[in-house]
Amino acid sequence: MTELFIVGVDLAKRVFQVHGVTSTGEVLLRKKLSRAQFARFLAEIPPCIVAMEACASAHYWGREAHSAGHEVRLVPAAYVKPFVKRHKSDAVDAEAISEAALRPSMRFVPVKTPEQQAQAMLFRTRETFVRQRTQTINALRAHLAEFGVILRLRIRNPDTFRREVDEKVVALPELARSLAERLLEQIATISEQVSALDLDIKAHARSSHDAQLMQTMPGVGPMSAMAVEAFCPPVKNFRSGRDFAAWLGLVPRQHSTGGKERLGRVTKMGQKDVRRLLIIGAMSVINSIERRKRCVEPWLARMLETRPRMVVAVALANRMARRLWAMLTTGQQYRIPGAAV
Repeated sequence: MTELFIVGVDLAKRVFQVHGVTSTGEVLLRKKLSRAQFARFLAEIPPCIVAMEACASAHYWGREAHSAGHEVRLVPAAYVKPFVKRHKSDAVDAEAISEAALRPSMRFVPVKTPEQQAQAMLFRTRETFVRQRTQTINALRAHLAEFGVILRLRIRNPDTFRREVDEKVVALPELARSLAERLLEQIATISEQVSALDLDIKAHARSSHDAQLMQTMPGVGPMSAMAVEAFCPPVKNFRSGRDFAAWLGLVPRQHSTGGKERLGRVTKMGQKDVRRLLIIGAMSVINSIERRKRCVEPWLARMLETRPRMVVAVALANRMARRLWAMLTTGQQYRIPGAAV
């Protein structure tokens, strides 16, 4: 055990597979451990490198390994796959994780704090409620359509939506009316939960200095700012703003060869939550420009004249990501005047 250099761990809910090797690559141990055994294993082995896939529960076990004195390396799952030899098993995966973590050019995922995971849980909970509300509304529309009752699209006001349903279900059987009322109550309950979560997000944004700094940029509100804090690693981990934009999946896909550069669509391989919110924020900036008939950035004005709005929104989101990196790195506020929404 004294020569143990790195331990690759294939995480699971109950049974973990560990693969330990020396600095020369000699295999010292291969075994399965339960959750309790794995916790004792981390406390008993001498300080070494503990490598895991960046998957479910990886950040928790990363913090546990770090508190036991180990160096933690979380490897993205996509970067582990090339090191898997032939068939898949827990032992093969653990070996592949240790091999991938030893590569000098490998990129690792920083271990998140409990506060970051709590913020991410806040966003995920809100998404779940919004999805459930949409599902319930669509179910109500479908049920009423079977009786020939067609509701208007895009009724944003819940009270207006409820009044329209009440007006059109008068002639329906009593059972159908009572079921429609239950669905409306469910929609109202979920809407209250979503509104409460929105208030929680705004409260967290007001209490964070970085979130307030990011909101000085047009198109970045409390939700976008808190999403950056919850899902993104510290910006100092990125060498440039372009690296941060690439991590979000906002750069063109490259398929270059023979000295010829070929750029395609955005990769969409990064953090989808922050990317989606930045694109929505960019679209709000574009809508404001079209509404006011005034744009202070010449490149954006040229893009709007020659390119589709969605293409311009993605390009603007790319630039917003780079600016966010610069703002968080330097601690300076957004400084282009007159562009606020």
